Amino acid sequence: MSNIPVERHYTCPWCNTVSDGTQLSCPGCGVSIDVEKIVTKSGWIEMPGRKDMTKIQLGHSSLQIEGEYVPVADFNLAPNDGVYFSHHVLLWMDTQVKVSAMSLKGAWNRLFAGLPLIMTEAQGPGHIAFTRDAPGELIALPIQPGQAVDVREHIFLVATHSVSYDWFDTGVWFTTQEDNSSKTHYPLGRYMDRFFAQQAPGLLLLHAAGNAFIRHLAPGQSILVKPTALLFKDPTVQMHLHLEYPRGSSGSSWGLFSSSWRSRHLWLKLYGPGRVAIHSAYDPAGDDGRVIWRHSDATQQEW
Repeated sequence: MSNIPVERHYTCPWCNTVSDGTQLSCPGCGVSIDVEKIVTKSGWIEMPGRKDMTKIQLGHSSLQIEGEYVPVADFNLAPNDGVYFSHHVLLWMDTQVKVSAMSLKGAWNRLFAGLPLIMTEAQGPGHIAFTRDAPGELIALPIQPGQAVDVREHIFLVATHSVSYDWFDTGVWFTTQEDNSSKTHYPLGRYMDRFFAQQAPGLLLLHAAGNAFIRHLAPGQSILVKPTALLFKDPTVQMHLHLEYPRGSSGSSWGLFSSSWRSRHLWLKLYGPGRVAIHSAYDPAGDDGRVIWRHSDATQQEW
């Protein structure tokens, strides 16, 4: 009998990280090894669960996800390793961890709870932990060199230093008017975050409310989702605002019809190719039911 060792390969169904399959969880994102993909008949893949105290190795540093109802991301940072995060998600840290403010372009345009969003960075050695202070799931999303991902506002939790950060205007908006009063609405949020890895792989942590699902859209394939249900998408996925009115009602961007506007449905229409991820607990998109006077160019109306 040959004593030559058999080389094993296991590809994670969630993040596509390849490992030898001998560990209990994926070294890239922490999901249980050999978990069966739960795919709905409509094509959504349920994000596989992580066991409490799951550990993810990040070079000389490591991450442990603690808890299930309101999970905590506990980083053990090696010397010279670091992460950055929104200032309001910090839970606790060792005294030797160095924390400093991180410059953020256009910070006064980016608001959280009415205050300017402050990006903060931490450098090891030592432990530092983060939480969203809300029930849900922690999504550990590995990003390979040359890869990018677009994330809806206020979903981001923390990222390693090898992941670069930028943001862009979503271009999804509409303005309502009644008498001389007008208001501009951003169903998806005015901005989206873009995270990308340049020369080295990195890890991005997101917080999903409820359960998380992912779907791979083929080229030209489209789907409608509630705007605030979006977690993230690949940059190759295009999007625009989609308005629908109940059968028998009328609607117009110029507000020339009756009170049936108040029963309109706001959707985000997404076009493949690429991944789209959503979560099951989401806030309603803002809509005061008034006449739509103007809207973004990438808007479609059906009634």
